Amino acid sequence: MRTQIGPLILRTFGMATLGLMLNVAASAQAKPSIPPHGKLVPLFNGKDLAGFDTLLEKQGINSDPNKVFQVEKGVLHISGQEFGGLVTQKEYENYYLRAEFKWGEKTYPPRDGKARDSGIQYNITGPLKVWPRMMEFQINEGGTGDMWVVGGTGATVDGKVYESVSSGPGAYIRIPHIGRGPLVNVTGHRDPVNDLERPHGRWNVLELVVDHDRVMYFVNGNLAILGTNANTTKGKILFQCEGSEVYFRNMKIAMLR
Repeated sequence: MRTQIGPLILRTFGMATLGLMLNVAASAQAKPSIPPHGKLVPLFNGKDLAGFDTLLEKQGINSDPNKVFQVEKGVLHISGQEFGGLVTQKEYENYYLRAEFKWGEKTYPPRDGKARDSGIQYNITGPLKVWPRMMEFQINEGGTGDMWVVGGTGATVDGKVYESVSSGPGAYIRIPHIGRGPLVNVTGHRDPVNDLERPHGRWNVLELVVDHDRVMYFVNGNLAILGTNANTTKGKILFQCEGSEVYFRNMKIAMLR
């Protein structure tokens, strides 16, 4: 009996181990990743604002007397003093965007005392204004990696359909990133559950994939959002100014293959 049971146990154990390995391998293959793409090229040249327009709520387009947007040693410094953003002059579709950001120290009304806030808006179409029709890769203390659908855009995330409307309360819908805890709107807040952001003052890597009607967000290498069935697939890209001092660098883009 001993000689028969021993091989049987070994065979059973071996099959179970093989099954586990196959399951792990299948899971690894199924995990979303950056799709094949061309060479990353600078979206921001690190010298000036060529290829961009400035947008400010009070000043309008390409009027920045208070120097809200400045280039400092290859880095884009956004003071946060007025709502708006730095927006590309070109539209993009089917691309991979990679950028790095870190927070500064200053905040301005109405964000004094509140969680620092910025974002990368994309698929911007229609009139250029603060909060246009677009989708957003949210940058926010405690919620970096969330998604906004604004002004008529929409997407499906984790099986749920989110559809914003063109105006009114339903024009702004925020979708939490994977595993995010509750938001606390206080300066310096960190998500105790699943904060994807590095400690204050350190650079963070943001990656955005716009693949036809599928979008993916990665924060410091971690998948934050996977959206499908997006009803907008191309448009301009904007680096947001929203009451908080923030820095961006190494903003690069590549077309998907």
